[in-house]
Amino acid sequence: MTDTLWGLVLCLLALAALLVLRRRLPVAFWWLVGYPFVALRVLTTYRATMDACGLTVPASAVRRATARVIGREAAPVPPRRSLPLPTGSGLVMRLRMATGQAPEDFMASADRLRHAWAAHAVHIRPTKPGWLELRLIGWDVLADVRPARRWQRSGPLSLPMALRDDGRWHVRDFRAVPHELILGATQSGKSVYLRNLLCGLARQRVVLVGIDCKWGVELAPFAPRLSALADTSDCANELLDVLLEEMEARFRLIGLRSGAGADAVLTSDVWGLPDAVRPVPVVVVVDEVAELFLAASRDDEKRRDAMVTKLIRIAQLGRAAGIYLEVCGQRFGSELGKGATMLRAQLTGRICHRVNDESSANMALADISPEAALAATSIPAERPGVAIVGDSSGGWSRARSPHLTLDEAAAICRATSALVPELPRLDPFRPFVAEESAGSASPAAAAPTARPVTE
Repeated sequence: MTDTLWGLVLCLLALAALLVLRRRLPVAFWWLVGYPFVALRVLTTYRATMDACGLTVPASAVRRATARVIGREAAPVPPRRSLPLPTGSGLVMRLRMATGQAPEDFMASADRLRHAWAAHAVHIRPTKPGWLELRLIGWDVLADVRPARRWQRSGPLSLPMALRDDGRWHVRDFRAVPHELILGATQSGKSVYLRNLLCGLARQRVVLVGIDCKWGVELAPFAPRLSALADTSDCANELLDVLLEEMEARFRLIGLRSGAGADAVLTSDVWGLPDAVRPVPVVVVVDEVAELFLAASRDDEKRRDAMVTKLIRIAQLGRAAGIYLEVCGQRFGSELGKGATMLRAQLTGRICHRVNDESSANMALADISPEAALAATSIPAERPGVAIVGDSSGGWSRARSPHLTLDEAAAICRATSALVPELPRLDPFRPFVAEESAGSASPAAAAPTARPVTE
């Protein structure tokens, strides 16, 4: 009796330890328990599941003839598969489609496969003609997103920004997608995404420019790392003029280097220039872009049209000059006025958090995929940070950025303030930062305060 009781106690303790492990360390639980059970279920039920989902094809003539010889009926043939290999969030298999099958057939059956194998999600994407990648997700990876521990950067201006629901990271690569639109209502996670972006760029040799027409309340905490900050519409108009001058100077430099001689390396953008003369890339963050479109008088309308025109010029020509736009706002619709739709067309990267109206979701994602716009309107309010990530190729996915507090982001910007590159044209717009006293208590208590950006 005592041995039985001790055995029961040990079983209960092991069960409790597994439950705690599943909640606190889901990746470790998946490798120890989840993957062996799910992989075994997939291997043993693969043929029956594919047949039930209509993803099999009739047997070949040779198999049918062989089956008749031995007095059996030839069973339908499922797609050939590789072994289910484990990943950090599930498992992955390669499938070889049979003749007559299309990737759309498997994508339409993804939800059936999810239920058949008791998985959280199943994602299918074509890799090359005739081959698919089936990625099975073991649990809700967006429930608790943490920063990427290991990231092999493929080059400058490449940042892992948000974890997608298929277990991969959404990478913000400015050289591939130069301009981006970020939308989100209050408390939707837009500000957290922007903090991760600014903190990631703060560690690199990049000129950061902020335009925040709400008197700088959103971008002021990052002032130690900003090369320029405009907190009013008038100041933003002047700053955009300076950015256009900088862009023109960079194009002249590219033209001079390309025409230097027969042995000169020809290039059409700053990334083809030698490192010694290559200008530092500039990232312009426009927070609450709707403030630039608001107009209460004729003078405001003229200034608004001028600023929108300048933003469109930067969006059209800035990539080659190494000047990139990151436009943020709570809403973005055609009713904001002249130029909104044209500016939206240049912002090929799209991040749409929970929005208050359907028109903003359509403005952000309808030209990419109607399903993506519909998914953006169904993001629950209790899951801040979840967003729909889209690009000009028509692909989209759900993603969530790791949580980063304002104090942590401000501390990173203070710690990287020495990395601010020299750009003389922006010196008049350099934000003033309150000096920390020698006996200041904590980094969080020394957050920069909003002050005038020009003398």
